[in-house]
This record gives sequence, C-alpha cells and structure tokens, in this order.
Amino acid sequence: MKKYASDVEAVDAFAEKYNLLKKEISKVIIGQDEVVRDVIISVFSKGHARLVGVPGLAKTLLVNTIAQTLGLNYKRIQFTPDLMPSDIIGSEILNDQRAFKFVQGPIFSNIILADEINRTPPKTQSALLEAMQEHSVTVGRVTYQLDKPFFVLATQNPIEQEGTYPLPEAQLDRFMFNIILDYPSYEEEVRVVKATTGFEQSLPDTILSAEEILFFQDLVRKIPVTDNVYEYAVKLVAKTRPNTEMAPSITNDYISWGAGPRASQYLIIGAKCHAAIHGKYAPDIEDVKAVTSQVLRHRLVRNYKAVADGLSMEHIIAELLKA
Repeated sequence: MKKYASDVEAVDAFAEKYNLLKKEISKVIIGQDEVVRDVIISVFSKGHARLVGVPGLAKTLLVNTIAQTLGLNYKRIQFTPDLMPSDIIGSEILNDQRAFKFVQGPIFSNIILADEINRTPPKTQSALLEAMQEHSVTVGRVTYQLDKPFFVLATQNPIEQEGTYPLPEAQLDRFMFNIILDYPSYEEEVRVVKATTGFEQSLPDTILSAEEILFFQDLVRKIPVTDNVYEYAVKLVAKTRPNTEMAPSITNDYISWGAGPRASQYLIIGAKCHAAIHGKYAPDIEDVKAVTSQVLRHRLVRNYKAVADGLSMEHIIAELLKA
C-alpha cells in the first residue's frame, strides 16, 4: 500500500479513489448516484446501512458491484421465516475424531447482504446484533472475531408487509444509514434496458484493497471537526426529542420518540466522510445536513397525529433542519 506524506495528501488520495469507485460502479449501476454515495460513506465510516426499495431496483447487484470494486469478500443471506441463527453464524459439528468443530456460517465475510431482513423472526434478526456492533460472534463459550472490514447491508421491501417481522428499535439503531432506493428516471431506465439486454456485460475493476479500506476508515476518524459543527449536530438531534428544552413545536406535535446519542455520533462521522470524498479537509454544517435524512429517518417515531395529517418523515426532518 502506498504511504502518504501527510493526512492532507491522504485525503486528496481518498477523494480521487472515491471518484474512481463511482466511475467503475457506473459501468454496472446506472443512475442511483446518491445511493452509491451513501453506501460508500457507510463503508468508510465503519457503519452499516439498510436499503429500502421495491423489488427489481438492483439492490443485490449494487452490493455485489461495490464489493467487487472494493476487493472484498461478499455473501448474500436470504432471510426467510424458517431461517435459524445457526444458518447465519455457523454451528458446531462432531467430526471424525468425535470432537466438536465449529463450521463458520456466511457471516464470516467482509460484506453481508441481509436480503429482506424483516422476513425472519426477531430471534434470527438478533443474531446480527453482536456481529454488527462488536464485529464478533459467540458460539457456546467461544468468541470468534470477524474479518475486517465488516459491513452489513440489509434490504427491505416497503410494500408487502404480510408475514414480516418489524425490526426492533435496538436493531434499527445499529444501522448508520437508512437509504431509500427509488425508481430510475425515464432516461436512466432506457440506459438500463440497453445495457442489460445485449450480449456484452461490463465488469467493474477492483479499485481498493482491504488494507487500503482500513487505512481510509481510520483516516476519516482523524479528520478534525470544529466546535460549531459538533454543537450543530448535537442540537439537531436534541430537537428530535419531544417535550424537552430544545424541542420545536413540530417535534412536540408529531414525534413520539426521538433519536439517541448514536445519531449525533453518526452525523459527525458521516459528515467527516462526506467532506473527505469531496476533497475537503474538515466538515462544515452543510456536510452534516447532507447525511441528516439518512441518519434520522429510521430513528424517529411518528405519532398518530403525524400519520393522520399525512406528514412524512422526510417532511418532518426538513422542518427540523429549518427550525
């Protein structure tokens, strides 16, 4: 891996690598620029992301493509009602010597696609909790460390809810970003159809190694932040908590539960990475605003009045940014 003379030079290199990543990913994924940006920010912020979108929007292809450009191992786990925790983590089996041997499950990879995570019961969903937070899994009395970097991308279908199990708030809070994947524009869909119905298929090149990813993850943490940006992020999260000193009227009227301190942490880390990929050496308030919806939309709970009045979470967050 190349050595950099200073952190400034390393940030410049990081921004250049990000542009190369976007270029390679665009060979396969057409459009969805903000989605690609947010997933990359999650990876380099050491966070996890939940991707919400209807079927057929290339969520699996997106994860696979990003894994290829990052040079990481990738495993897809299809979550179903009969999936057991051992199907994710692994299990102990009796070998030929009559001794127990641990067989690793698919969780032992760099990037995990938890496909339709809400289709499995809470017991199996919770199997991801330790892995996401501690980067380790415990089987019996033995704890196994997961490979680094480690990143979980969970997908969820927002339409069909029959036979699903809502994710507990504790598990939702483990996800740094909640990313909304929308339909492509008309022009983008034409390009998608042209690119995917012919004989030749583009393949992305690998841009980064695991060692470089770990280096840039640590670099993001080292980026300095001014006090006014820290204060802005913390005040913004404080405004989401109803019936508190800083809560504006829209919070008291339409939110039943606000975000915790982890949201403030992710706002700052996300702002650092957002600044770095755009060649900036320190984040400003605009960088915090750029990641606010992704951080807050799954941490706030609307009350019945908000639902009755037809106020979306995006509208509430927009009003909080104005407050």
